[in-house]
Formats: sequence, structure tokens, C-alpha cells
Amino acid sequence: MMGDCEFHIEDCLAQIGMLDPAIGAWEYVDSIGALERARQLDRTEIHGPLHGMAIGIKDIIDVGGMPTRCGTPIYALNMAKMDATCVALAKAAGAIIVGKTATTELAGSHPTKTRNPQNAEYSPGGSSSGSAAAVSSGMVPMAFGTQTAGSVIRPAAYCGVVGYKPTFGLVPRGGIKLQSESLDTVGVFTRTVDDAMKWYAAMTGARLQPEPTGAANTANDRPLRITIVTNLMDHADVDMSVAVAEAADALSAGGAKVRETRLPVIVDDAQKDQRIIQLAELARHYSVEHRDYRSQLSDAILALLDEGAAIPQHDYLDALQRTVAARKQADFLVGECDAWLMPSATGAAPKGLASTGDPVFNRLATTLHLPAINLPVYRSKKRMPLGLQLIGSRHQDEKLLATAARAIEIMRSTTHG
Repeated sequence: MMGDCEFHIEDCLAQIGMLDPAIGAWEYVDSIGALERARQLDRTEIHGPLHGMAIGIKDIIDVGGMPTRCGTPIYALNMAKMDATCVALAKAAGAIIVGKTATTELAGSHPTKTRNPQNAEYSPGGSSSGSAAAVSSGMVPMAFGTQTAGSVIRPAAYCGVVGYKPTFGLVPRGGIKLQSESLDTVGVFTRTVDDAMKWYAAMTGARLQPEPTGAANTANDRPLRITIVTNLMDHADVDMSVAVAEAADALSAGGAKVRETRLPVIVDDAQKDQRIIQLAELARHYSVEHRDYRSQLSDAILALLDEGAAIPQHDYLDALQRTVAARKQADFLVGECDAWLMPSATGAAPKGLASTGDPVFNRLATTLHLPAINLPVYRSKKRMPLGLQLIGSRHQDEKLLATAARAIEIMRSTTHG
């Protein structure tokens, strides 16, 4: 008789076989290995937080025995010998690795083959394109991504799923093709905030607290305190502006204390400094590819590598110094509430596959090393997902996840599509 884990994997593999030819979310699928692992788990009585869950892994993260191609022909024959640390943690928590999800070229902004499952004529975002699409289409309930600017939050918003980028450094990065040692953060795509909490527990060893029953829970009884950050709202389109206003009304009606604020100059500096740091470190991390494999790189990433290599060292160091001060200021400011609320993107996914979208609303959390989570509640006039993100205090990820769970429940209770 087929066990629960094996049944789950059989179902996921069937979905992949049926849907992926049109979506292109996967770079590599290990059907035999996934089924074997599922049968093993069906025979064990030890259940971790990810027990039996099918997971996709962004193809810049090593999984032993699988290729790590990084979205480029340069690494077409690259086979990983060992699991990345985060993959090993997932397996220890009971996860079943189904395969590798497609990424943009070297996790940059040059689009990949992946299409948006919500509407194939629209971008899925990037660089974690395949991971977002695999979860959005129901092929797997969870997939790993990484974020250097907006590569978790924005694809999650475009594809209509939960995307969680934890505090920088929370999840170890051993075994990952890095682009920026100062910014790269391992994140996750899920269908629910609850599954994001399970992933957090698997990555950190935290013990998930059961939902309170009977006696009132003090933290849950206190009204949420949400601060809407108005900086950058001139980049939001009409649909997104309406979504922010509807969220504010819904949260207020649900008992939350909602206010607006315009953050000081740290926001403008974070936009500028994130790009300086990312490009300078990208040029350094990809110096071998840039020097020896130019003919196998796209014009788009070559332009970024050339730009990054030309950044003066003193400009790069100045940007690093400014971010140190900005993070301290941000810790104080966000600590005055439960979370900041901002758009996850300028609007719904752009039509066509020529762009992965604008990370203008993502750089703040990434640069300041703050945890962020996309909440997929609203839709545009064309019925495409509109994501709103909550941003929390550094190293207060559990608080952010709990806030997100309450906020999304409130918003969905007053939303009809």
C-alpha cells in the first residue's frame, strides 16, 4: 500500500509532468530519488517540521548528485558532490528534494525560460523564477530561492504565493553560488505562512509553538501595529496604490493600529548603496566567468559585470559604511511597530518575458538585512496577483511570521478576489 509521503510525491511528479512543459519551472527533476526518499520516510516514525514535503531547490544551490547549472551553459556539466548546508537542514527536517528549479543567468536579471503560471503571457519575476512558478502552479508546496535585491519577494508577488526572505545570515549559505557576500539571503516560496514557519523551524532549529487554546494569548490579543511606508509610492501603479489603501482599511477594520510614515534618507541611500554593493561584488564573484567565458554570457549580464568592475573601491567601501549606520537606524525605526508595510513590486507582473521586473521596493529590506514576507491577497484589474510585503526587525523573524499570519487573515476576511 502506498504511504502518505509516496502518494504526495507521486502527485507532485504527475503535476510536473503535466504542467511543466508549458511553464518551464524545472531545470532537473529526480523522480527516482524523490520516490525512494518518500518510501523511506513512510517507514520512519520520526517526523520533522518538513516531513514528507516535496521541495524544489533553486539551481544555484547544491544538491548532492544533481547538477548545479546556475542558468548558464558555462556550468552545464557541473555536478554537485555534496548538499548545500540549507539543503542538508531541510533533509534533516524530513524534506524530499524533487529537483532543481530554473534560475535566471547567474541569478541575475536576464530572463529565463520560465513563464508565470497565473498567465503565461506575463513574467514570473526573477531571479528565483522557477521556484516561484513551481509553487504557484501546485507542482510542489515549497521551493528555495535566494535574494540579492528582490529575487524572492518580487517573484512571489508576481506568481501569487508567499515569499519569505529571512534576516540576513539566518540561513547558512555554504554550497551556494554567491553573487554578493554582503546581501545574498536564502529564502523560501510557499503557499501559506504556516509552511513558511515550518521552513524557518527547519533552518534554525526553532520549536514552533502550537496555536493557543482556551486561555487568551496576550500577544495575539494586542492589536497589530502596522506602519505603511510611503517612500517610493510614486513608483507604484494605480492597481498597487489601491491595494495598499485597501490593505490599510482592512487592517484598521480588523483592529490593527495603522499609521503612515515617510522614512528618512536611509531609504534613498539604501536604493543607491544596494546597487553599488551588488554590482561591485557581482564583478568580483563572477570574475572568472567574466574573464574566461565572455562568449557564453548574455550581453545583459556582461554589461552588469563591466559596470561592477568599473566601480571605484572607495565608492564600494563608502556604500558599505553607510549601510552599517543605516541598519542601526532601521532597527530603531521598525522596532516602534510590529512591521512596515510596503508594496512587493511596482504592480502586477509585466507582460512578456523581456523583463523580470523592477526591484525598487525590495532593496530596502535587502540592504538593511531586515526580514520580509510577501502576502498574496490582492489582484489587479487584469486579475494578476498584487503582493504586499511586511518588513520586520532584524533577528525578529518569528515575530514577523506571526504578524504576517494575523495580517493575511484579516486582509483575506475582507477581500473577495
